[in-house]
Amino acid sequence: MSKKNKKIEVQGREITVFYTKEQDFISLTDIAKRKSDDPSAVIGNWMRNRNTIEFLGIWESLYNPDFKPLEFEGFRKQAGLNAFTLSAKKWTETINAKGFIVKSGRYGGTYAHKDIAFKFASWISVEFELYLIKEFQRLKTVETKELEWDVKRQLTKINYRIHTDAVKENLLPENLTPKQTSIVYANEADVLNMALFGKTAKQWRDENPDKKGNIRDYANVSQLVCLINLENLNAVFINDGYEQSERLVKLNQIAISQMKILLQDKSVKMLNPKKENADE
Repeated sequence: MSKKNKKIEVQGREITVFYTKEQDFISLTDIAKRKSDDPSAVIGNWMRNRNTIEFLGIWESLYNPDFKPLEFEGFRKQAGLNAFTLSAKKWTETINAKGFIVKSGRYGGTYAHKDIAFKFASWISVEFELYLIKEFQRLKTVETKELEWDVKRQLTKINYRIHTDAVKENLLPENLTPKQTSIVYANEADVLNMALFGKTAKQWRDENPDKKGNIRDYANVSQLVCLINLENLNAVFINDGYEQSERLVKLNQIAISQMKILLQDKSVKMLNPKKENADE
């Protein structure tokens, strides 16, 4: 499945959520299947309703600067008549609407902006609408936590540059081969690993042969915050000329102290989407 597509389960049915241009679109096709095996007909019946047309017109006028009001008036006047029919594709093409996306292919179907999708769901079933909103909000909460965790992870990678520069300027003799250089960097990285996790990168890999990545990829937010601090401090200790053994002792003591504080911090706990990894 595309990274832009996510699934939520609402009363036993999978509903696709499509993210594009910083907006969430929800599959009306999936929602409509709750009512009928012919979702296109269900969506068409909803769209020919006068109340629906007026709602869609107001939504477009609020959020779409390219909305065509004259063409909309044509639809509004016909809404409710027995001969009137309307599809999401016709609506979009005629008034230059932004509230719908009609997709073809594997994940094809009619998608609508979440505001419109919730309105459609309430027409299907008020109960279904409430469960849809609940599951959608749960999805967004998870996504927010994952994003914040990823920002923390990327920050540690950027911050690691400060650490490697300190190693390069103070611990690397001249004319080392690339392999020898990588060993020095790895040894210094393991100083941090030992101080925070109590094991080297190799020890973690040996203990977790089925896991991809490295020990830091499985760190929780508290550990990542602490790691950022340790990298900065280790760079300072290196520049100040401390031996590696001295730095390890100091960094371990600092890690223990900081983790006690971070693990009790409620704001940090809320950012952590990987609670199952906290003890790894």
